[in-house]
Amino acid sequence: MTTSIFRIASLSTRNSFSSSRCFISITARRLADPWPLPGSPEHIASTETPSDEARIKPLERPNETLETLRARLVYQSRKRGTLESDLLLATFARDNLKIMSEDELKQYDKLLDESDWDIYYWATGKRAPPERWAKTTLLEKLRVHARNEGKVVRRMPSL
Repeated sequence: MTTSIFRIASLSTRNSFSSSRCFISITARRLADPWPLPGSPEHIASTETPSDEARIKPLERPNETLETLRARLVYQSRKRGTLESDLLLATFARDNLKIMSEDELKQYDKLLDESDWDIYYWATGKRAPPERWAKTTLLEKLRVHARNEGKVVRRMPSL
């Protein structure tokens, strides 16, 4: 915690000023940018998902058809809540969901249960993924897609 001293001039009479000291405590948190840019060290640190955080159990869908599963995954890939994740996952879904097997689709469904920023930073290589995702072919495909080696201009796919 840092403490700064500010001189505050107060008008005591019409033409004369007297100064007084006022101690104002300013913490580093208050001085920090409230909206750090994605990819900056501040943003990466502030979006870290605690490992001990209680996770919401995903809904069971025992009788879901493959066609319904694909349609749901397309929708969930588009409507994540952050533009970066929406664009990355929606274009990945457009390019890959049609050719994925049922097991790969179920694995992708489990990946979508993770936090938006976690998925984004794992795909872009800014943060190391947890052991359960570190060596999966799905995450590797997503990383290749995120690198965009063909320098394709990506737009949100139409529904």
